[in-house]
Amino acid sequence: MTEVTLTEWNQFLTKSPDVHLLQMGEWGELKKDFGWKPVRIISGDAGAQILFRHLPLGFTIGYMPKAVGSKQWAEGSDQFWREVDFICKKNRAIFLKIEPDSWDSAFRILHSAFRISPHNIQPPRTITLDINDSEENILARMKPKCRYNIRLAEKKGVTVRAWDDVAAFHEMMTVTGGRDGFGVHSKEYYQRAYELFNPKGTCELLVAEYEGKPLASLMVFANAKRAWYVYGASNNEERNRMPTYLLQWEAIRWAKARGCAEYDLWGVPDENEETLEAQFESRHDGLWGVYRFKRGFGGQLKRAAQALDRVYNPLLYWAYLKFIGNRE
Repeated sequence: MTEVTLTEWNQFLTKSPDVHLLQMGEWGELKKDFGWKPVRIISGDAGAQILFRHLPLGFTIGYMPKAVGSKQWAEGSDQFWREVDFICKKNRAIFLKIEPDSWDSAFRILHSAFRISPHNIQPPRTITLDINDSEENILARMKPKCRYNIRLAEKKGVTVRAWDDVAAFHEMMTVTGGRDGFGVHSKEYYQRAYELFNPKGTCELLVAEYEGKPLASLMVFANAKRAWYVYGASNNEERNRMPTYLLQWEAIRWAKARGCAEYDLWGVPDENEETLEAQFESRHDGLWGVYRFKRGFGGQLKRAAQALDRVYNPLLYWAYLKFIGNRE
């Protein structure tokens, strides 16, 4: 079996229950509505959801985010990669960018056909929390100021509940993006994500309120033992009540109640811990603005394995690298 339907893909994933969010069938459907073409392939025990982005003249870029399991990388998986290559060439991919679902220290490249990519798509460095513990112990591992802010929000009357007002969430995201300088998806994007994941119980939209007034909101995703904080926003009102801290804590509790053991805070500056700790109070550009907040929840700083590129058109790949390099 090579190229499969969404139903066949979701059935395949029942054998890999701890698959990353970005390999879930619903994620491919989300991206399909916003400029990408998802193709799912299965070869023996290996499988992958590949996203293709159209370029001029009929070419594409392939993207395999957080590939399922580790058998794809094992010796003897040549058949899997032959089928990957066939699908990529069929879709006229200049190259395929692969982001392994593995941490840097645990990953080895076993195929000479891969080259280390100079660019990642997802933020490579993150903080993960071990939530396979009591709430008291999870709180105890947080920075004292973070614990204080969670309790302060409760004392100051902030409450958190499930929400379904995606339009209001998008408005709040727009405020946050303007304030902190990051890009924001369209309202339709967040609405589609909510519609795809929430009915399955793998996503919740939470809102922190004071006297019925929304102050902060986030969208958290979960699958099997892992959860991801992907989108978060706050407006400029009542910030002294620390709503974002209680909101994040309730998202952690939601993930824990679903049986998750790991909570991924999704994205901090790509620097080592010594640099992060030395500069987080003085820098606010890029992901520096969120590091101070995320570090407060304790957890472990980790870096994902560097992205790999599998090249099919060397000349156009070179042109692509030059174009990306000139934009940085």
